Amino acid sequence: MDNVKLAKSAGFCFGVRRAVEMVYEEAKKEEKIYTYGPIIHNEEVVKDLEQKGVSVIHSEEELAGIKEGTVIIRSHGVPERIYELIEKNHVNIVDATCPFVKKIHKIVAKHSGNGETILIIGDKDHPEVAGIKGWSSGRTYVAKDIEDIEKIKFLPGEKVCVVAQTTYNFNKFKELVEILEKKVYDISAVNTICNATEERQTEAKSLASESDAMIVIGGRHSSNTQKLYQICKKECECTFFVQTIDDLDLNELTSVRSVGITAGASTPNNIIEEVWQACQKKILQNY
Repeated sequence: MDNVKLAKSAGFCFGVRRAVEMVYEEAKKEEKIYTYGPIIHNEEVVKDLEQKGVSVIHSEEELAGIKEGTVIIRSHGVPERIYELIEKNHVNIVDATCPFVKKIHKIVAKHSGNGETILIIGDKDHPEVAGIKGWSSGRTYVAKDIEDIEKIKFLPGEKVCVVAQTTYNFNKFKELVEILEKKVYDISAVNTICNATEERQTEAKSLASESDAMIVIGGRHSSNTQKLYQICKKECECTFFVQTIDDLDLNELTSVRSVGITAGASTPNNIIEEVWQACQKKILQNY
């Protein structure tokens, strides 16, 4: 293999690229621009946007006080009530929700509207999951693992619709659905994990298995990057999680002959390029 190999799937996914481009385009306008929550989970991108005059709204209370300008809905999506709050204040809305997340909103709204219970497989504290939950009109649960599912007391004959956070681990989702099928008689499971997420995780696992060291680049709060790190760590003990080149200790690669690099869906190309070039120089020095 190449001494330093970069995963083809590393970096911005479609939904993130679309959202970031939308914000930069809005930032050119001569009016106040806000994003409801960080547009993506990458501190470097958020800092750059702030320098261009884009402010981040951190709460519904803060949002309620916005009476002019434009509010951009983050790529992770938001509950239905957030749209209603913005419209109530007659503020412009630019919806940068990832289309794949939007699809989950529609599934949840439809099935909960039909009286079904919604079970979201994912992290209850993640903004995407909070947004999905906000489109359900009935009983709703969130579970990230077997332990969470065991705590749920499903009713006899209860109809349950299962969806997943777009960045959830595909194999884990399948395992949990199999467990649920033994507990719930009437279940409909919809695999809403983004194809890009599956491809990224599969490629990362393969690359880590054939590398002496693995570097995962992305924001500390990025769910999909954290999962990439966990997957790579299982395959390659010498795995590092960095946000930028400043976090990478190149001395850790002194005795390494091959390095694999992947990055989360919210990682800009310039950061990936910096890490890749630094690793190339270091590995050449090792020979």
